[in-house]
Amino acid sequence: MKYLAAFVNEYKQEFIKIEESFDNSISGKIKSVQSSLLEEKFLPSSALKNLFEKLLRRSSYPMEVAITGQFSSGKSTFLNALLSKDVLPTGITPVTSKVNFINYGEEYKLRVTYKNGSQEYHNIENISAFTDQREEEIDEIKYLSIYAPMDILKDISFVDTPGLNSQSLSDTQTTQKILRDVDGIIWLSLIDNAGKESEAQILKEYLHNFKEKSLCVLNQKDKFTKEQVETTEDYVRSRFSQYFQEVIPISAIQALESRVQQKEVLQDSAIHALVTDVKKELYHNKERTESSFIIKRLAEYKRELDVLELKDRSQAIKEMNESNIQKVLDFIEEVIRPAALESKKYALEKELVSICDILIAEYKTIKSVYSSLQDVLNTSEPQMLKAFSLIEEQRQDSLWLINDLVQEILKEVSHEIFIHIKRKKKNRYEEHPRMFMRSKKIEKYEYEIFWIDSESVYKNLFYDEQRIDGKFVKIAKEIKKAELLIRTSFKDVYAILETAVHHWQEPYELITKHREIASDKEFSKIRNFASKAYENILVSYHKAIEGNVSALNKKFSYLNGALGFSYQKLVHACILHFEDRFSKQVSSYENNPREVTLNMPTEEEIYERLKADFSYDKIEKYLMSRRNYLHKIVCYAKDEYVQINKEKLAYLEHEKSSYEEKIEAIGNIKKTIIG
Repeated sequence: MKYLAAFVNEYKQEFIKIEESFDNSISGKIKSVQSSLLEEKFLPSSALKNLFEKLLRRSSYPMEVAITGQFSSGKSTFLNALLSKDVLPTGITPVTSKVNFINYGEEYKLRVTYKNGSQEYHNIENISAFTDQREEEIDEIKYLSIYAPMDILKDISFVDTPGLNSQSLSDTQTTQKILRDVDGIIWLSLIDNAGKESEAQILKEYLHNFKEKSLCVLNQKDKFTKEQVETTEDYVRSRFSQYFQEVIPISAIQALESRVQQKEVLQDSAIHALVTDVKKELYHNKERTESSFIIKRLAEYKRELDVLELKDRSQAIKEMNESNIQKVLDFIEEVIRPAALESKKYALEKELVSICDILIAEYKTIKSVYSSLQDVLNTSEPQMLKAFSLIEEQRQDSLWLINDLVQEILKEVSHEIFIHIKRKKKNRYEEHPRMFMRSKKIEKYEYEIFWIDSESVYKNLFYDEQRIDGKFVKIAKEIKKAELLIRTSFKDVYAILETAVHHWQEPYELITKHREIASDKEFSKIRNFASKAYENILVSYHKAIEGNVSALNKKFSYLNGALGFSYQKLVHACILHFEDRFSKQVSSYENNPREVTLNMPTEEEIYERLKADFSYDKIEKYLMSRRNYLHKIVCYAKDEYVQINKEKLAYLEHEKSSYEEKIEAIGNIKKTIIG
C-alpha cells in the first residue's frame, strides 16, 4: 500500500495542478494577479517580479499620517503624546528641519539616510543631533527613520514634517511634497494663533485640496478657559471648513504626561527594558552569562509589574480625558483609516490595471512586428507576380533571336545545297525487235540526271569562309547572353522581396521594450526573429528562385546540346539523302522511262529536310511556342512563390495568435481587478 500511496502522491505532484485560493483583501488580489502574470507562458521579467513584491509590501504598509503646521505649534510634543513617549526632541526654534518617518520596529533605533544614498544607524537618544537645523552638519541628510516597538505603529506610520512657515524654504517644499501622498493630515495650531491671517494664507496655499483627509488640532487648551477654547474652536470650524473634516482642541503636554503613565505604556516600557538588559548581558558575556543574572532581572521585572498594578492612575486618566487626545485617535481610526484603506485599495488596483495595460501594450507592439511583416509580404505579392510576368515579356525576344539565327543558318545551308545541284548527261540503252530478223536492235538514249557538288558545298560553308561556324558561335553567344539575362531577371525578382523584408527588418532587430516590467525574453525573441529574417522568412523564397535558376540552366544546357551537334555531319546527311533520292529516281526511270520523271528538289524541300535532320521542331517548340520553356518556368515560379507566400503568411498568423492569446489572457486578468 505504501508504494501505491507514493505513486499517487507523485502523480498528483506531476499532473494535477492545485489551484491557489486568495482572499478578498487587496493583498489577496495582488497575489492572485501576481500568480497569473508570473506564469511561465508570459516569460515574466525580473522587474515585474520585483514590482509585485513592492506592491505586496505596500499593501501591508500601515497608513501614513502627517503632522504639520507652523513652527513652534507643538508638533513634536503632540506626536510624542500619540506615541506615549518622548521620542522626538522639542524646542522653541524650528528644530525639526528633516522629515521624520516614525515606523514600527522591534527595538528603538534611528536610521539616517543621506542625500548620496548612504545610511547610518544610531541610538534614538541621539536624534536631536540630526534634526536641529541650527546644526550645519545636517545639510547632507535627506530624511530620518525612527523605529519604535509601539503597538500604535503597527497600524499607523507618522510623518513629522518641518513647519510650513519654517525659516528654510527647503523645509516648506519638503512638507508640501509629503502632503500629497499621505493618507491623513493633522494640522496643528496653537489656540492663540488659530485663525490669524498668516495661517489662513498657508492653509489656502497648501491644504486646499486635502479636506477629506485633514484634521485641525488646536493645541494648548490647558492654558485657556473653557469659554475661550470653545470660542476659538467655533471660529476655526467656521472659517476653515473648506480645509478640515473636524476641529479638535487638545493639550499635547497633558496628553503626553498622562499617556506615559498608562498601565499598558509602563508595562511595555518594563518589558522593553528587561529584553534590552538581557540582550546586552548576552552580547557582552557570550560564554559566561550566568542564569542568576536572568533570574535576578526577571524578579525585578515582576516587582515592577506588581508596583504598576497598585499604582493610582486616576489622575493620569483624568488628565488624558481633559487633554482630548482620544478624540484625535478616534478621528484617525474612524475617518482617516477607512479612507486610507479605500484609497490604498484604489491606488493598488489602479497599479495592477496599469501593469496589465503595459503588458498588453508591449504584446501588441510585438504582435505588430509580425503584422507589419505580413503587410510586407501581402504588398509585395502583386509586385512579385508582375515582375515574374515581365521576365517572360522582356526576355522572349532573346529566344526569338536565337530561333531566327537557327532559321537563318538552315536557310543558308539549304540555299547552298540547292545552288550546287548539278546536271550531267547519262546514256541508257533500250532493245527494240527487228522485223523479219531474230536479232534485236539496241538503241542509246541520252538524258540528264542530278547530282550535288558536295565538295563545293563544304568548301563554301565550312572550309574557306567558315560562315556557318561563325554563325553557330554567334548563336552560342546569344544563348549565353539570354541565359544570363533571364537568370539575372529571376534574381532581380527575388531582390524585390529581399529589399522589402530588409527595410522591415532594420528597425525591429534592435527593438527594445518601452517599459521596464515588460518581458526581456519576449523582446529578445522578437529581436532574434527580426535579425534572422533570412532564415525565418527569405530562405524559402531564395531556394525557390535558385531552383528556378537551376531549372533554367538545365534548359539552356539542353538547348546548347541540341545546337552543339556536328552540323557538318547533318549537312552531309542531308546531301546523302538527296543523292540517294537521285539514285533511286535514275533506277526507276531506267526501268520505266515513260512513266517516271526525273526532277530536282526545290530549295524549300531541302530546307524542310534540314529542319527534320536538325530536329528543328523541338527547338522551335522550345523557343517559339506559347508554352515554351521560359513560359513554363515563369508559371511554375509564380505558383511556387504564391504557395510559399501563403505558407509564410500562415506562419506569421500563427505567431501572432500566440500573442493574441496572451493579450486576451491579460485582458481577462484585468477584468478580475476592476470587475
